[in-house]
Amino acid sequence: MQAIEANALSGYGGLRQVELPKPQPAKDRVLVRVTAAGVTPLDHTILSGGHPRARAPLVLGNEGAGVIEDAGCSALAVGSRVMFTGPYGVAETGTWQESLLVKLEHLALVPDAIDDVVAASLPVAYLTAQVTLTLAGFKPGMTVLAPGIGGSVGNATVQLARAQGAGKVISTAGSAAKAAHANELGFEDVIDLSAEGLAEGVRRITAGKGADIVIESIGGAVTSAALSSLGPGGVLITLGYSAGRKTTIDLTDLIWKRARMAGFSLFAQSPATIAAAWRDVIPLIESGSVKPIVERVYRLSEAGEALRHLIEDRPFGKVVLAG
Repeated sequence: MQAIEANALSGYGGLRQVELPKPQPAKDRVLVRVTAAGVTPLDHTILSGGHPRARAPLVLGNEGAGVIEDAGCSALAVGSRVMFTGPYGVAETGTWQESLLVKLEHLALVPDAIDDVVAASLPVAYLTAQVTLTLAGFKPGMTVLAPGIGGSVGNATVQLARAQGAGKVISTAGSAAKAAHANELGFEDVIDLSAEGLAEGVRRITAGKGADIVIESIGGAVTSAALSSLGPGGVLITLGYSAGRKTTIDLTDLIWKRARMAGFSLFAQSPATIAAAWRDVIPLIESGSVKPIVERVYRLSEAGEALRHLIEDRPFGKVVLAG
């Protein structure tokens, strides 16, 4: 079978297309023919040598969708369409290949209303968004800030919070053009960071009250500004560092506001937590209340260019490999 493997964790040049043996069925795993695979910032972190658990050679790819070829000892039917995420592409072989052995607890059935490309774009972003909103104590009427409207987690959080009754949902864009594009797509309250600071924008939009919840997936200076944007008793959950691992925070943003700040890893969540998140998310997508955005689809052989496009061009929406 064809696969995209990192033979060295040294940037885009470390990727190569290789022929690997097809995985053999295993009773404790489900064999999935991968029809589409997501491309995420985590792939770039790993390819750049920034993840302590990843070792080359390694097939990348952290999320995907496909068709069950062998159900192992599970009760799932051969031919069922599934989507999944887990430690794939990090601690073990990833989704950038034609077939993959997947643990049963990582799988979710794909409804007929969702095609394979969209399904492959869902697991990391939408599970992360839903679980973090739950952990932060989201309730209808709350104000939620999710920086990065064009990014997968930012957009998923905005859509899920809005669909579940948030009073106000705020996001950011790095340019006037991206902010205008977001407005054209129906996203309101997007702060143009080229014209206004994040905390200042939140105070303007909320009439000085600040945000109840911040789901922050960017890191660097954005984390500090997002913390400053919290209102009294607010909660910030941080889960990414594409803009940098280090930041400087003002402790009074925590102390005087009686705020909380926590880190998050999707892979540390229990199967029960993931299953509960899918139960919340899937009906919203089926009904059209939430509309995932796939910006571009590349062939598997174009994985290096797809990852470069995601990281360097910063597209509005997900990048997916299919075919």
